[in-house]
Amino acid sequence: MPAQRPPRTENVAAVLKVFSVLEALVAEKRVGLADLAQRAMTSKSTAHRLLQTMVDLGYVEQDPETEKYQLTLKLFSLGARSLHGQADILRVADPVMGRLSRATGESINLGVMDDHENFVTYIHKFDSAYNLAMKSTLGYRNPLHSTSLGKALLAWRDASEIADRLAKMDFAKLAPRTITDGATLAAQLTGIRAQGFAEEIEESEAGVRCMATPILDHLGHSVAAISISFPLFRFDEARKADYVALLQGCGNEASRALGYAGAALGTVEGGQRP
Repeated sequence: MPAQRPPRTENVAAVLKVFSVLEALVAEKRVGLADLAQRAMTSKSTAHRLLQTMVDLGYVEQDPETEKYQLTLKLFSLGARSLHGQADILRVADPVMGRLSRATGESINLGVMDDHENFVTYIHKFDSAYNLAMKSTLGYRNPLHSTSLGKALLAWRDASEIADRLAKMDFAKLAPRTITDGATLAAQLTGIRAQGFAEEIEESEAGVRCMATPILDHLGHSVAAISISFPLFRFDEARKADYVALLQGCGNEASRALGYAGAALGTVEGGQRP
């Protein structure tokens, strides 16, 4: 008689524990068994069993001297291969991002929208030339509603998708001026689409101001967005028009390279929904 399969809820619980262990290893780099068990909210014996399986599969290794665990590069390799589908976006974005970086000296980021959750994921960046600047990490995720990248991505999506995503957002307040309701964000998105760029001032992080513009595919839908991030004290209001022109020029160039043939960002035609 074949063995009975464990209940579905047990399978789900096991998967959740595996990912809790992985996230703890990502956050802390090197972690002892007791700390990992506590972070994953499971017993030491369960954590040890999961870790041993990950060691056997080559995703985790244990330091023989400290007995602490850390991730190997195998997981990084999986993540890098998952970006293969974004190769065209990276190809067209990298040169224009480099140009933005040289022109402003500020942090330049490239983000894509999560297909299943209301987050933007950072997939490429140019660090600031200044010591005091916004620091981003590749693979890091931020909520769509609080970031200029997220707003730029949302504004160039179909109205039905925008409505669906707004209905599912929790609008967590992350900084002094985070948008906390759907009506306000919806109104902003209309203006963003018309002007050709998105902006946020202390909505994601106190003391930081960002602006972003989308990269559009051949259908005119956003597939990525490019942002410039400034510390508030270093933003020159007198140069804002220059920053916007640079940013939109880069977005337009990258979009054309992906096959977009519509009106340029920031034009009257570009401000109307298709």
